Amino acid sequence: MGPAAVTYPDPARSISLAECRAQIDRPDGGKFYVKSRFAVCTGIRMISTWTKRGAPVGTSETKIFIRGTVPKEADRTMTFDYDVVGFKKVGAIPTDREMYKIEGTIPQTWPSKARYTKGGSLPVTKSFDALRAMPSAHFTHTVRYAPGQGTGAGAADVVFAVYQPVVTASAVPGWIGAPSTGKPFLLAPRWDAAKYLNNPTGGTKPANKGSAAFSYLSTLEYSTKATAPERGAAAHIKKAFTKPKTTQPPNGDKRIPGQNVDTPLHRLYLDAKRRKDNRSRAVSNCRRYFGADYTKGGKDCDEYPFATTYEGAAQAEYDPHSEKLNFSVLPVDATQNQDAGRILGHFLTKNRIIDGPDDGFLVKITS
Repeated sequence: MGPAAVTYPDPARSISLAECRAQIDRPDGGKFYVKSRFAVCTGIRMISTWTKRGAPVGTSETKIFIRGTVPKEADRTMTFDYDVVGFKKVGAIPTDREMYKIEGTIPQTWPSKARYTKGGSLPVTKSFDALRAMPSAHFTHTVRYAPGQGTGAGAADVVFAVYQPVVTASAVPGWIGAPSTGKPFLLAPRWDAAKYLNNPTGGTKPANKGSAAFSYLSTLEYSTKATAPERGAAAHIKKAFTKPKTTQPPNGDKRIPGQNVDTPLHRLYLDAKRRKDNRSRAVSNCRRYFGADYTKGGKDCDEYPFATTYEGAAQAEYDPHSEKLNFSVLPVDATQNQDAGRILGHFLTKNRIIDGPDDGFLVKITS
């Protein structure tokens, strides 16, 4: 496989209501579902118990699903789709007067001075009966932060926000006590205009430079399959994960990061010297433990964590609190090693991984 044939799959940028319901609306379903950093969803069940003179006489129930997407990269608009479904009514109760208010709020933004524009059909206030009578109780909300309002090293122009859906079912005098309010969890959105990622200028529309994503640790997948172009590097990382103390350089306390959310990897892009130092320390250890002729047979020095991360081989020289020699090196087939590097580069770019501690990613080895 030539260099042009080696890439990484494009992350999903859409998620259907059916997909969202299948993941959330089940006994073992989670509070939210992440299809990619550009397609997530959450849901909530709203149920009201109706009482008359202190005795329960019926219930009303709905389910609201919210899908957040960044439909395309050459834009900064984040879209939220709200769907009200699963209407259930038990008893002779006046649901024509039970009002549902559905809104998307942004209670906090970093930096606080950043301002957003919004669009769509929210907020909306309709009765239970009116919502149930709609052919499709579907509503949209769009949020966009213009570039030039953010912070971050290397002019990354990063804006973080908290996006909070709020659903309130009002009380009906004489029937229901306090109003019922639901606030389903949704991952925090982020906007950036990093020059080293896609759409750095906006092309003919500078106001659209950069893009948005949800704050979530993406996972880079490497495979050890015989047909995988990165198989040599993948096998090396698998060994580093499963048998770290058998890797070089020796370190009885070696704990290789990148396997779980507690120890993610962080992209190193802006500090070229540190990247160079990471690579230099890795190569020197390959020579030391595998001999000066370790490249014999067409091999490269493969290092993990990657030289393009803050956790690379020179980490202890920059961070005195980090574990020394907490990395692994191994000579692997040069073509496979370089293909693994290309795949990593595509992954970082396509998932909009920014430099520094405010973002991160994981690594998973499949076979």
